[in-house]
Amino acid sequence: MNQRGNAVWNGDIKGSGEISTQSGTVKAPYSVGARFEGQKGTNPEELIGAAHAGCYTMFLTGQLTKAGAQVKQIRTESKVTLDTSGDVPKVVKITLTTEGEVEGITQEEFQKQAENAKEHCPISALLKAVPEMELASATLK
Repeated sequence: MNQRGNAVWNGDIKGSGEISTQSGTVKAPYSVGARFEGQKGTNPEELIGAAHAGCYTMFLTGQLTKAGAQVKQIRTESKVTLDTSGDVPKVVKITLTTEGEVEGITQEEFQKQAENAKEHCPISALLKAVPEMELASATLK
């Protein structure tokens, strides 16, 4: 299976561009201002966070379902930390925070499954080059 993302950039570094997905679901402007200065638009780190949260949540849900739990809802944030203090910007940390409404499972088992999903979802595996990836919390409601 191959999936595509696309980017078009117009002008020099002060220019802007558009990031889009193969499905057409995402079509968003991006720029240096959006990436580093809080201006409107998206940026690669935000999109990586969204992709990671989606992959992780789907993987965790699959594990919980296989374990016989009844998943009502899982919500996850993947916070991607970009360090701009050096010569080149670097992603230095990713923090996952997940909360689940799941029946038939203890908090301890949910934590175990959440940690396993952090290690093994395909996007987590892809992001292993990031110096630090942590699961800040995995909470049952």
